[in-house]
Amino acid sequence: MSSTRFAPDRGLTSRMVVTMFLLGLLYVAFVGVLIAVGVQALVVLVFAGGLLLVQYFLSDRIALFAMHGREVSPQEAPELHGMVDRLCAMADMPKPRVAIADSDVPNAFATGRNQKNSVLCVTTGILRRLEPQELEGVLAHELSHVAHRDVAVMTIASFLGIVAGLMTRFALYTGLGRSRDNNGGLPIGLIIMLVSIVVYAISFLLTRALSRYRELAADRAGALLTQRPSALASALTKVTGDMARIPSRDLREAEPFNAFYFAPALAKGTSIANLFSTHPPLERRLEQLARISAQLGRG
Repeated sequence: MSSTRFAPDRGLTSRMVVTMFLLGLLYVAFVGVLIAVGVQALVVLVFAGGLLLVQYFLSDRIALFAMHGREVSPQEAPELHGMVDRLCAMADMPKPRVAIADSDVPNAFATGRNQKNSVLCVTTGILRRLEPQELEGVLAHELSHVAHRDVAVMTIASFLGIVAGLMTRFALYTGLGRSRDNNGGLPIGLIIMLVSIVVYAISFLLTRALSRYRELAADRAGALLTQRPSALASALTKVTGDMARIPSRDLREAEPFNAFYFAPALAKGTSIANLFSTHPPLERRLEQLARISAQLGRG
């Protein structure tokens, strides 16, 4: 992590390194299998690499476009800019661009490949619902993601899943059912599809595990920066509770961006999906904040 006043998190750093190492090994093995079965998949891999570069360098703009967010000036949102200014000064980090998304879903996210190329976006729904101290806790949480660089790591980590998904489609449309030697051997397309599914499943589980931990790390860093873990806990409780009142249609539209949100936007009836959630359970997040509050009280 770059030198900021956010509390360093060795657990997060080690998990990011291990996750990237394991995904790298998985990628090498995946390419090795493709070469072994004689697949000419260079075009697919190059295309996937291009998607990674676009996603990495333009992730902030893509996220804003997808969420219908727009950058706002200090004149348009003086209170929001004032909070971000104070938090960046406290954290000794560059100020990100500030944006607002016109959505009733109460949430916030930060994205960007580094501290100098990042954007912090809040929805109109969260601005209406939270008190200033609660909103400050949410903003500190999001800024810590930028400081920890975990947004960039998550973007890179998603690359292998993209490749596996593309290779599965490639197999379905071009190779399924054709044998390796046209004399009863294993179908090349079937091999590609099965290997791609396994690779996607492993990369999915690895990135989900990292995503859950990084949210706990951001809660911890944000609470320690503001010295008000109770305000962040209150924001979490309020946002999660109000999420149930949002129409399911709006929640489903927001679900693809859950990995970047402050709190997951989950439609009703997704209890099974919670097992693979991008965020830890609310109870675990509140328990951690309660422990931090007790530690600060003793200090």
